[in-house]
Amino acid sequence: MTEPLWDQFAVLLPERPEYHPDHPLGCHRRRISDRIIFDKMLQLLRFGCSYEAIADTTCSATTIRSRRDEWIRQGVFARLKQIALDAYDRIVGLVLDQIAVDGSITKAPGGGEVAGRSPPIAANRASNARA
Repeated sequence: MTEPLWDQFAVLLPERPEYHPDHPLGCHRRRISDRIIFDKMLQLLRFGCSYEAIADTTCSATTIRSRRDEWIRQGVFARLKQIALDAYDRIVGLVLDQIAVDGSITKAPGGGEVAGRSPPIAANRASNARA
């Protein structure tokens, strides 16, 4: 299921050597695969857990965070966001200048009658009164 996502994401990543070319011995530990990090990022988004909770023998939490920061600096996520918006616009239609966003219904910090009635509660009471 994640293969199509990976295919689109992978083309955004710059080419990187398997080993760091500036290492004095000409070798070093192999770079953790971008695919492994990508899968870990999807798990983080899906489960909402910490980096430490998702880390395992394939990569550490530090590696996940470092690669995330690297991809942010390279603009990978900004390009991915634009691709997602373009795809949504193509499939569903996205007219940003015609979208109104409302927050959530919570208690007002000042509270009391100064804050007024909650519109959903007022509408519910009005419909119950008519019935």
